[in-house]
Amino acid sequence: MTNTNDTSKTQDSPKDRKHEDGPGPEENRPRPMEVLRQARAQLAELTGMAAESVSSFEQTEDGWVLEVEVLELPRVPDTMSLMASYRVELDPDGQLTGYRRMGRYERGRADAHRSGGR
Repeated sequence: MTNTNDTSKTQDSPKDRKHEDGPGPEENRPRPMEVLRQARAQLAELTGMAAESVSSFEQTEDGWVLEVEVLELPRVPDTMSLMASYRVELDPDGQLTGYRRMGRYERGRADAHRSGGR
């Protein structure tokens, strides 16, 4: 009787062994689009308000920081609707760790409150 076992399964190269140890820290990190989706969904679940857009997004040593624009109070006409800007903080895995409303404004107004002038 001959040995017909595939020996390639038992003879791993160093490259193959690297993957057996598990993914490295960079491979575990969620991709930016995944973080954005998670942040929007988590903020909506906590506040009951859907995020309309993300105006700022950055990766930090502690995770991620986003600024998310939310419709707080719909009005007619739509340009008079009350919007809010939220600072959202997430851990390196994309889990929301905190949020804070940074300001409110009417949808039709320019960003005067951010640039310092009115």
